[in-house]
Amino acid sequence: MKVLYEEDCDLNLLKDKTVAVIGYGSQGHAHALNLADSGVQVVIGLREGSKSWEKAQSDGLEVMTSADAAKAGDLVAILTQEHVQKDLWENDIGPNMVKGDALVVAHGFNILYGQVIPGPEIDIIMMAPKSPGHIFRRMFTQGRGMPGLLAVHQDATGNARDLCLAYGKGIGCARAGIIETTFKDETESDLFGEQAILCGGVTALIHASFDTLIEAGYAPEIAYFECLNELKLIVDLIFEGGIQLMRYSVSDTAQYGDLTRGPRIIDEHVRVKMREILREIQTGQFAREWILENQSGRPVFYRRNDEDNSLLIEKVGEELRSMMSWTKELSS
Repeated sequence: MKVLYEEDCDLNLLKDKTVAVIGYGSQGHAHALNLADSGVQVVIGLREGSKSWEKAQSDGLEVMTSADAAKAGDLVAILTQEHVQKDLWENDIGPNMVKGDALVVAHGFNILYGQVIPGPEIDIIMMAPKSPGHIFRRMFTQGRGMPGLLAVHQDATGNARDLCLAYGKGIGCARAGIIETTFKDETESDLFGEQAILCGGVTALIHASFDTLIEAGYAPEIAYFECLNELKLIVDLIFEGGIQLMRYSVSDTAQYGDLTRGPRIIDEHVRVKMREILREIQTGQFAREWILENQSGRPVFYRRNDEDNSLLIEKVGEELRSMMSWTKELSS
Protein backbone atom coordinates (compact mmCIF):
# COMPACT_ATOMS: atom_id res chain seq x y z
CA MET A 1 0.00 0.00 0.00
CA LYS A 2 1.42 3.36 -1.06
CA VAL A 3 0.84 6.40 1.13
CA LEU A 4 0.88 9.78 -0.61
CA TYR A 5 2.16 12.97 1.02
CA GLU A 6 2.42 16.68 0.22
CA GLU A 7 5.26 16.16 -2.27
CA ASP A 8 2.91 13.94 -4.28
CA CYS A 9 0.26 16.68 -4.57
CA ASP A 10 0.19 19.85 -6.66
CA LEU A 11 -1.86 22.54 -4.96
CA ASN A 12 -1.36 24.76 -8.00
CA LEU A 13 -4.09 22.73 -9.72
CA LEU A 14 -6.54 24.67 -7.55
CA LYS A 15 -4.89 28.04 -8.13
CA ASP A 16 -7.41 29.37 -10.63
CA LYS A 17 -10.40 27.39 -9.39
CA THR A 18 -13.18 28.03 -6.92
CA VAL A 19 -14.21 25.38 -4.45
CA ALA A 20 -17.85 25.53 -3.38
CA VAL A 21 -18.37 23.86 -0.02
CA ILE A 22 -22.01 22.94 0.48
CA GLY A 23 -22.76 22.79 4.19
CA TYR A 24 -20.97 24.37 7.14
CA GLY A 25 -21.26 21.74 9.84
CA SER A 26 -18.54 19.54 11.30
CA GLN A 27 -16.82 18.56 8.03
CA GLY A 28 -17.93 21.57 5.99
CA HIS A 29 -16.37 24.21 8.20
CA ALA A 30 -13.11 22.25 8.50
CA HIS A 31 -12.72 21.70 4.74
CA ALA A 32 -13.64 25.29 3.93
CA LEU A 33 -11.37 26.98 6.46
CA ASN A 34 -8.44 24.65 5.77
CA LEU A 35 -8.74 25.30 2.03
CA ALA A 36 -8.98 29.05 2.57
CA ASP A 37 -5.92 28.99 4.81
CA SER A 38 -4.11 27.11 2.04
CA GLY A 39 -4.82 29.97 -0.37
CA VAL A 40 -7.71 28.35 -2.25
CA GLN A 41 -10.73 30.42 -3.32
CA VAL A 42 -13.71 29.12 -1.34
CA VAL A 43 -17.40 29.93 -1.29
CA ILE A 44 -19.99 28.43 1.04
CA GLY A 45 -23.38 27.18 -0.13
CA LEU A 46 -26.25 27.10 2.37
CA ARG A 47 -30.02 27.16 2.31
CA GLU A 48 -31.55 30.57 2.89
CA GLY A 49 -32.16 31.12 6.59
CA SER A 50 -29.51 28.61 7.67
CA LYS A 51 -28.21 29.22 11.19
CA SER A 52 -24.70 28.64 9.81
CA TRP A 53 -24.90 31.60 7.41
CA GLU A 54 -23.69 34.23 9.88
CA LYS A 55 -21.11 31.85 11.35
CA ALA A 56 -19.49 31.27 7.97
CA GLN A 57 -19.51 34.99 7.23
CA SER A 58 -17.96 35.76 10.60
CA ASP A 59 -15.20 33.28 9.73
CA GLY A 60 -14.40 35.45 6.71
CA LEU A 61 -15.98 33.31 4.01
CA GLU A 62 -18.30 34.31 1.17
CA VAL A 63 -21.73 32.74 1.59
CA MET A 64 -24.49 32.24 -0.96
CA THR A 65 -27.32 29.84 -1.67
CA SER A 66 -26.39 26.25 -2.52
CA ALA A 67 -27.53 26.75 -6.11
CA ASP A 68 -25.44 29.90 -6.57
CA ALA A 69 -22.43 28.25 -4.92
CA ALA A 70 -22.69 25.24 -7.22
CA LYS A 71 -22.81 27.60 -10.19
CA ALA A 72 -19.73 29.47 -8.92
CA GLY A 73 -17.69 26.41 -8.07
CA ASP A 74 -15.31 24.48 -10.31
CA LEU A 75 -15.21 21.88 -7.56
CA VAL A 76 -18.37 21.35 -5.52
CA ALA A 77 -17.92 19.56 -2.20
CA ILE A 78 -21.16 18.22 -0.72
CA LEU A 79 -20.50 18.06 3.01
CA THR A 80 -23.99 18.12 4.47
CA GLN A 81 -25.77 15.29 6.28
CA GLU A 82 -26.14 12.41 3.84
CA HIS A 83 -29.93 12.17 3.98
CA VAL A 84 -30.39 15.66 2.49
CA GLN A 85 -27.86 15.26 -0.32
CA LYS A 86 -30.23 13.64 -2.83
CA ASP A 87 -32.62 16.61 -2.81
CA LEU A 88 -29.74 19.07 -2.75
CA TRP A 89 -28.21 17.42 -5.78
CA GLU A 90 -31.40 17.22 -7.79
CA ASN A 91 -32.68 20.73 -7.01
CA ASP A 92 -29.64 22.95 -6.40
CA ILE A 93 -26.33 21.39 -7.32
CA GLY A 94 -26.72 19.11 -10.34
CA PRO A 95 -28.52 21.67 -12.53
CA ASN A 96 -25.73 24.20 -11.90
CA MET A 97 -22.66 22.07 -12.61
CA VAL A 98 -21.15 22.07 -16.09
CA LYS A 99 -18.83 19.87 -18.12
CA GLY A 100 -15.36 19.70 -16.57
CA ASP A 101 -16.50 20.46 -13.02
CA ALA A 102 -15.75 18.09 -10.16
CA LEU A 103 -18.08 16.76 -7.49
CA VAL A 104 -16.25 16.11 -4.20
CA VAL A 105 -17.64 13.94 -1.40
CA ALA A 106 -16.23 12.86 1.96
CA HIS A 107 -18.13 9.57 2.05
CA GLY A 108 -19.20 7.34 -0.82
CA PHE A 109 -22.68 6.34 0.41
CA ASN A 110 -24.89 8.42 -1.89
CA ILE A 111 -22.80 7.77 -4.98
CA LEU A 112 -22.41 4.04 -4.34
CA TYR A 113 -26.11 3.52 -3.61
CA GLY A 114 -27.43 5.69 -6.43
CA GLN A 115 -28.91 8.54 -4.42
CA VAL A 116 -26.75 11.11 -6.22
CA ILE A 117 -26.30 10.33 -9.92
CA PRO A 118 -24.16 12.88 -11.79
CA GLY A 119 -23.86 12.86 -15.56
CA PRO A 120 -20.78 11.54 -17.39
CA GLU A 121 -19.35 15.02 -18.02
CA ILE A 122 -18.03 15.74 -14.51
CA ASP A 123 -15.37 14.22 -12.27
CA ILE A 124 -16.59 12.39 -9.16
CA ILE A 125 -13.93 12.20 -6.46
CA MET A 126 -13.73 11.50 -2.75
CA MET A 127 -11.39 12.86 -0.11
CA ALA A 128 -12.40 11.43 3.25
CA PRO A 129 -10.49 12.68 6.30
CA LYS A 130 -10.44 10.01 9.00
CA SER A 131 -11.40 12.43 11.74
CA PRO A 132 -14.33 14.39 13.14
CA GLY A 133 -14.41 17.88 11.68
CA HIS A 134 -13.55 19.92 14.77
CA ILE A 135 -10.48 17.78 15.51
CA PHE A 136 -9.49 17.89 11.84
CA ARG A 137 -9.61 21.70 11.90
CA ARG A 138 -7.73 21.94 15.20
CA MET A 139 -4.94 19.71 13.93
CA PHE A 140 -4.62 21.81 10.76
CA THR A 141 -4.25 25.06 12.73
CA GLN A 142 -1.51 23.37 14.77
CA GLY A 143 0.43 22.63 11.60
CA ARG A 144 -0.54 18.96 11.57
CA GLY A 145 -3.05 16.91 9.62
CA MET A 146 -5.18 13.81 9.71
CA PRO A 147 -4.95 10.91 7.24
CA GLY A 148 -7.43 10.79 4.39
CA LEU A 149 -8.78 8.33 1.85
CA LEU A 150 -8.79 9.15 -1.87
CA ALA A 151 -11.04 7.56 -4.47
CA VAL A 152 -12.01 8.37 -8.05
CA HIS A 153 -15.45 7.18 -9.12
CA GLN A 154 -15.56 8.98 -12.47
CA ASP A 155 -12.69 10.59 -14.36
CA ALA A 156 -14.35 12.74 -17.00
CA THR A 157 -11.43 15.15 -17.42
CA GLY A 158 -8.53 12.73 -17.18
CA ASN A 159 -7.27 14.82 -14.27
CA ALA A 160 -9.56 13.67 -11.47
CA ARG A 161 -6.94 11.88 -9.36
CA ASP A 162 -4.48 14.78 -9.44
CA LEU A 163 -7.30 17.21 -8.63
CA CYS A 164 -8.31 15.07 -5.66
CA LEU A 165 -4.72 15.00 -4.42
CA ALA A 166 -4.57 18.78 -4.67
CA TYR A 167 -7.78 19.02 -2.65
CA GLY A 168 -6.31 16.61 -0.10
CA LYS A 169 -3.26 18.82 0.25
CA GLY A 170 -5.43 21.92 0.59
CA ILE A 171 -7.40 20.50 3.51
CA GLY A 172 -4.31 19.07 5.23
CA CYS A 173 -4.71 15.32 4.71
CA ALA A 174 -1.46 15.10 2.74
CA ARG A 175 0.43 16.23 5.85
CA ALA A 176 -0.43 12.93 7.54
CA GLY A 177 -0.83 10.73 4.48
CA ILE A 178 -3.40 9.88 1.81
CA ILE A 179 -4.33 6.30 0.97
CA GLU A 180 -6.02 5.36 -2.30
CA THR A 181 -9.14 3.22 -2.17
CA THR A 182 -12.48 2.83 -3.98
CA PHE A 183 -15.93 4.22 -3.25
CA LYS A 184 -17.13 0.69 -2.54
CA ASP A 185 -14.37 -0.20 -0.08
CA GLU A 186 -14.51 3.14 1.74
CA THR A 187 -18.28 3.07 2.13
CA GLU A 188 -18.59 -0.55 3.21
CA SER A 189 -15.67 -0.47 5.64
CA ASP A 190 -16.82 2.85 7.09
CA LEU A 191 -20.36 1.60 7.69
CA PHE A 192 -19.05 -1.61 9.23
CA GLY A 193 -16.67 0.24 11.55
CA GLU A 194 -19.46 2.53 12.73
CA GLN A 195 -21.87 -0.31 13.37
CA ALA A 196 -19.59 -3.04 14.73
CA ILE A 197 -17.23 -1.05 16.96
CA LEU A 198 -16.95 2.75 16.77
CA CYS A 199 -20.58 3.56 17.54
CA GLY A 200 -22.83 0.51 17.67
CA GLY A 201 -20.45 -1.98 19.29
CA VAL A 202 -19.03 0.46 21.82
CA THR A 203 -22.36 1.88 22.98
CA ALA A 204 -23.89 -1.59 23.25
CA LEU A 205 -20.95 -2.80 25.38
CA ILE A 206 -21.17 0.30 27.57
CA HIS A 207 -24.90 -0.19 28.12
CA ALA A 208 -24.56 -3.92 28.79
CA SER A 209 -21.68 -3.56 31.26
CA PHE A 210 -23.35 -0.65 33.07
CA ASP A 211 -26.62 -2.58 33.36
CA THR A 212 -24.79 -5.65 34.66
CA LEU A 213 -23.26 -3.69 37.55
CA ILE A 214 -26.55 -1.95 38.34
CA GLU A 215 -28.42 -5.26 38.38
CA ALA A 216 -25.80 -6.60 40.81
CA GLY A 217 -26.45 -3.71 43.20
CA TYR A 218 -23.52 -1.39 42.51
CA ALA A 219 -23.99 2.38 42.65
CA PRO A 220 -24.80 4.01 39.28
CA GLU A 221 -21.99 6.51 39.76
CA ILE A 222 -19.40 3.77 40.21
CA ALA A 223 -20.81 1.88 37.23
CA TYR A 224 -20.62 5.02 35.10
CA PHE A 225 -16.96 5.65 35.89
CA GLU A 226 -15.96 2.02 35.34
CA CYS A 227 -17.94 1.37 32.15
CA LEU A 228 -17.95 4.74 30.38
CA ASN A 229 -15.80 7.49 31.85
CA GLU A 230 -12.52 5.54 31.88
CA LEU A 231 -13.05 4.40 28.31
CA LYS A 232 -11.56 7.65 27.00
CA LEU A 233 -8.32 7.03 28.90
CA ILE A 234 -8.00 3.56 27.41
CA VAL A 235 -8.83 4.74 23.88
CA ASP A 236 -6.29 7.57 24.14
CA LEU A 237 -3.57 5.03 24.93
CA ILE A 238 -4.64 2.80 22.03
CA PHE A 239 -4.71 5.81 19.70
CA GLU A 240 -1.22 6.85 20.78
CA GLY A 241 0.51 3.50 20.65
CA GLY A 242 -1.89 0.73 19.73
CA ILE A 243 -3.21 -2.06 21.92
CA GLN A 244 0.35 -2.89 22.98
CA LEU A 245 0.88 0.50 24.65
CA MET A 246 -2.49 0.28 26.40
CA ARG A 247 -1.62 -3.12 27.85
CA TYR A 248 1.81 -1.87 28.89
CA SER A 249 0.21 1.11 30.66
CA VAL A 250 -2.45 -0.71 32.68
CA SER A 251 -1.84 -3.03 35.62
CA ASP A 252 -0.89 -6.66 35.11
CA THR A 253 -4.21 -7.56 36.71
CA ALA A 254 -6.07 -5.51 34.10
CA GLN A 255 -3.99 -6.99 31.29
CA TYR A 256 -4.60 -10.57 32.49
CA GLY A 257 -8.34 -9.85 32.63
CA ASP A 258 -8.11 -8.36 29.15
CA LEU A 259 -6.33 -11.38 27.70
CA THR A 260 -8.44 -14.06 29.36
CA ARG A 261 -11.92 -12.49 29.72
CA GLY A 262 -12.12 -10.27 26.66
CA PRO A 263 -12.41 -13.23 24.26
CA ARG A 264 -15.25 -14.59 26.41
CA ILE A 265 -17.20 -11.34 25.88
CA ILE A 266 -16.39 -11.04 22.17
CA ASP A 267 -16.74 -14.73 21.39
CA GLU A 268 -17.50 -16.61 18.17
CA HIS A 269 -21.19 -15.76 18.53
CA VAL A 270 -20.31 -12.04 18.31
CA ARG A 271 -18.04 -12.66 15.33
CA VAL A 272 -20.90 -14.42 13.56
CA LYS A 273 -23.09 -11.37 14.17
CA MET A 274 -20.35 -9.10 12.84
CA ARG A 275 -20.15 -11.12 9.63
CA GLU A 276 -23.94 -10.87 9.30
CA ILE A 277 -23.76 -7.10 9.67
CA LEU A 278 -20.99 -6.91 7.06
CA ARG A 279 -23.06 -8.98 4.62
CA GLU A 280 -26.02 -6.64 5.14
CA ILE A 281 -23.75 -3.75 4.17
CA GLN A 282 -22.17 -5.55 1.21
CA THR A 283 -25.53 -6.59 -0.26
CA GLY A 284 -26.99 -3.10 0.12
CA GLN A 285 -29.57 -4.26 2.67
CA PHE A 286 -28.52 -1.68 5.25
CA ALA A 287 -28.48 1.12 2.66
CA ARG A 288 -31.99 0.25 1.46
CA GLU A 289 -33.22 0.12 5.07
CA TRP A 290 -31.68 3.52 5.91
CA ILE A 291 -32.98 5.16 2.73
CA LEU A 292 -36.52 3.89 3.44
CA GLU A 293 -36.20 4.99 7.07
CA ASN A 294 -35.54 8.56 5.92
CA GLN A 295 -38.33 8.44 3.33
CA SER A 296 -40.84 7.38 6.02
CA GLY A 297 -39.92 10.12 8.50
CA ARG A 298 -37.37 8.19 10.60
CA PRO A 299 -39.77 6.45 13.03
CA VAL A 300 -37.24 3.84 14.22
CA PHE A 301 -34.40 6.37 14.38
CA TYR A 302 -36.30 8.81 16.60
CA ARG A 303 -37.90 6.15 18.81
CA ARG A 304 -34.66 4.31 19.52
CA ASN A 305 -32.78 7.57 20.04
CA ASP A 306 -35.37 8.83 22.54
CA GLU A 307 -35.30 5.50 24.38
CA ASP A 308 -31.52 5.54 24.75
CA ASN A 309 -31.45 9.21 25.79
CA SER A 310 -33.79 8.41 28.69
CA LEU A 311 -31.63 5.59 30.10
CA LEU A 312 -30.20 5.82 33.63
CA ILE A 313 -26.63 5.96 32.33
CA GLU A 314 -27.39 9.24 30.54
CA LYS A 315 -28.97 10.83 33.61
CA VAL A 316 -26.10 9.77 35.86
CA GLY A 317 -23.55 10.87 33.28
CA GLU A 318 -25.08 14.33 32.97
CA GLU A 319 -24.88 14.82 36.74
CA LEU A 320 -21.30 13.59 36.99
CA ARG A 321 -20.07 15.59 34.00
CA SER A 322 -21.50 18.76 35.55
CA MET A 323 -19.07 18.19 38.42
CA MET A 324 -16.11 17.83 36.02
CA SER A 325 -16.11 21.04 34.00
CA TRP A 326 -12.60 20.35 32.70
CA THR A 327 -13.91 17.52 30.50
CA LYS A 328 -15.19 20.12 28.04
CA GLU A 329 -11.64 21.35 27.56
CA LEU A 330 -10.53 17.83 26.57
CA SER A 331 -13.03 17.64 23.70
CA SER A 332 -12.90 21.24 22.46
